[in-house]
Amino acid sequence: MWNVVDTDYAIAGSGIAGLTLALLLSRHGRVTLIAKGALQNSNSSLAQGGIAAAVAKDDSPALHEQDTVETGTGLCIPDTVRKIVDQAFDAIRFLKEAGVNWDCDTEGKLQLGREGAHSRNRIIHAGGDATGQSIMETLSRHLLPGGPIKLFENTCVADIHMEDGECRGLLAVDNSGKAVLIRSQAVILATGGLGQLYKYTTNAEGSTGDGYALAYRAGAILRDMEFVQFHPTALKANSSPLPLVSEAVRGEGGVLVNSNGERFMKRYHPWGDLAARDIVARAIYSELLAGRKVYLDARRIPKFPKRFPTIHAFLRRIGIDPDVDLIPVVPAAHYTMGGIQTDERGTTTVPRLFAIGEAASSGLHGANRLASNSLLEGVVMAQGAADAVLSLPVRSTPVKHPSFSYIDIVKNGTTPNPNLLRQVRELMWSHAGIVREESLLQEAMEQLHAWLSALSDLPGPDRNLLTSALLVVQAALWRRESRGAHFRKDYPETLTQYQIHSIQGGSHESVARTPVSAASAD
Repeated sequence: MWNVVDTDYAIAGSGIAGLTLALLLSRHGRVTLIAKGALQNSNSSLAQGGIAAAVAKDDSPALHEQDTVETGTGLCIPDTVRKIVDQAFDAIRFLKEAGVNWDCDTEGKLQLGREGAHSRNRIIHAGGDATGQSIMETLSRHLLPGGPIKLFENTCVADIHMEDGECRGLLAVDNSGKAVLIRSQAVILATGGLGQLYKYTTNAEGSTGDGYALAYRAGAILRDMEFVQFHPTALKANSSPLPLVSEAVRGEGGVLVNSNGERFMKRYHPWGDLAARDIVARAIYSELLAGRKVYLDARRIPKFPKRFPTIHAFLRRIGIDPDVDLIPVVPAAHYTMGGIQTDERGTTTVPRLFAIGEAASSGLHGANRLASNSLLEGVVMAQGAADAVLSLPVRSTPVKHPSFSYIDIVKNGTTPNPNLLRQVRELMWSHAGIVREESLLQEAMEQLHAWLSALSDLPGPDRNLLTSALLVVQAALWRRESRGAHFRKDYPETLTQYQIHSIQGGSHESVARTPVSAASAD
């Protein structure tokens, strides 16, 4: 039978966005927080970059906005960018008050780093390259036993429970294998991205695109799903996810070289090693295709172990000394710019359903994310979503049980079929990865449809990952140009007529378009 949990607010996802929102909403009611794995097993915990905030004397929110919009190559929504970067200082202060200790110099001033495509030093860190882990451990300490936040770990959200066109809760399978109906006033998806759908990724194990598929089935509109960012410098190692070699290493003076000893980035872009991520990722990909291995040379960086303790410790464990050795790197799927269409407060096209952080397409990132804007977006969107959720009128009508049996939910399990996931990851890397073309995308779409047709119609992790992969491929086929993180070998130019958003879901049976200026969650 269904195990019923009544709560005020149900949040799926326990990264920085979900955890921040849970803490804010817990001041006003009961919160149920659902983590697909362990609480700390999120992309936020793996984040080595910091949070971008224009706090230096030679910087301003206007410059931060300009860098963000330029990196987004025509698809950022300027009003959203402005609202989020304007609240960066408040986000830093909120985390400081929560207990995060920002890295400061001997005079107590914030240490500001610089990363690719930033025109100023504005990256704030905590614990060097362990910023994400530091923030998440600090926020997690506010989850108290018996408090207003009920935590479900190792729990898979199978579906969104809809009634009369409104979101009324979540259907999940908990870590004991029981089906759970979570009834709530609002549902917030903070489920992160889909990097684990690719063979090489820096994303946590659970990042298989659940939130996108859940929202799609609930009738929400998704936007710009073709834009998947590949981080240029993941450590080439025998592990999954691949350890990230932070962009900050290049910001501190690290340079890329190929196996011929050439500093090759100037051949690809005037900014060289500090060009935007999509440019650097494609440059490295091109070098690898040409048979040249790629390395990061960090030997000139002083005090590397202190500045990058996480990277340094892992490198030493596998026998690499960054003071002496070159660091082998490879591009890897890192961040999903597209997602569930929202405004900056997380409002979607489905009543009482919200999405925040990487799960959302808020309009901040456009076609390519500026480094260290993701943690910022997670906090700022959580703050905005808290206000939006709390403004909802209280629903008093009872929530009905789902139309299908709890047994059907349970038998689909809590994790994807490992053989299917392996095949999807291979397919997406080879057919819908860093460089794309029509014939390969068509093959990918046909194969994904074939796998989907072999499944039952009931929700579950396998259907979620295939649905999300298909959304990416369909949008990539539709966009017959190259823009930002989306590169088409057969359409290498950026075209004015494609300075528009792709949208999927809702009442649209296929990929549709909407102008950038008109894009909103309404």
